[in-house]
Amino acid sequence: MLTATALGLCALGTGACVTSAAYKTRVETAHPPIGQMVPVEESAVHVIRKGEAGPPVLMIHGASANAREFTWTLAPQLSDSHRVLMADRPGHGYSARPDNAQDLGVQAAQMAGVLDALAPGEKAVIVGHSFGGAVALRMALDRPDLVSGLVLLAPVTHDWGGGGHAWYNSFAAPPLVGPVFSQLVPLVGPGQLGNGINDVFDPAPVPAGYSEKSAIGLLFRPRNFRANARDVKALQDQLAEQSARYGRLDVPIIVFSGSGDTVISPRLHVGQLKQQVDVDLVILPHEGHMPHHGEGEAVADAIRRLASGGNSR
Repeated sequence: MLTATALGLCALGTGACVTSAAYKTRVETAHPPIGQMVPVEESAVHVIRKGEAGPPVLMIHGASANAREFTWTLAPQLSDSHRVLMADRPGHGYSARPDNAQDLGVQAAQMAGVLDALAPGEKAVIVGHSFGGAVALRMALDRPDLVSGLVLLAPVTHDWGGGGHAWYNSFAAPPLVGPVFSQLVPLVGPGQLGNGINDVFDPAPVPAGYSEKSAIGLLFRPRNFRANARDVKALQDQLAEQSARYGRLDVPIIVFSGSGDTVISPRLHVGQLKQQVDVDLVILPHEGHMPHHGEGEAVADAIRRLASGGNSR
């Protein structure tokens, strides 16, 4: 016979599932897919395209985000002269999540598959923000035939020595607890969003309408939230292995780094990268972890320069 405590837990679990399903329906209605599904091996990547002609540019978003991060920032500045491809990473936005997608090699292969399908035989400038910077670097290592240059925005590049991720990722990532915990996220996550957004932009102001325009609410769908947690939890070990290969990079690299960034340490990431490979580092004294918003024009100029075949300087 079920105890009162057990019945209470069952009721809580049932209520959380109902709430999360309703949240998923509501947020996907507000922010439906606006791109195309590109088959990559046995999976599919959701890709938003802007621009009909010119050199290809592939943009890869960071953690807790999706491809819409770039649709109203960088893409409008480039779409008249470039083919801009903005891809949801595996399990984010509307992309499917293949097995072992927390592996940077798998994520890079999914992004490479987008270029193989939509820009066959061409090289592209790869733009990566934060976690997306690690994926962009992996693409340059694993598929140099696809990469003409890298523009990295507050990139995560190296093992940072422990910690450094939010407590809830430790509950959302494990195989047994994670699926249950993630059902609770729509109950509390959206209410904490404002503080988190302020932190990633600080000391720069948050652009008006940022959360809505970037469809950040998609993150709190249980499967998306769990995918994000698994990515973040695996990242340090992945970078410890990947960073040993950076000396082999042979493409121009431009890095934009906000000196006020409190999400990552530029010294631990960009500083170490610069010791291993030639990097054109642009330090932004009034920016935090989102330099492509406040300094979008400078970032777009850098992309144009690499796409036209110029060097990083």
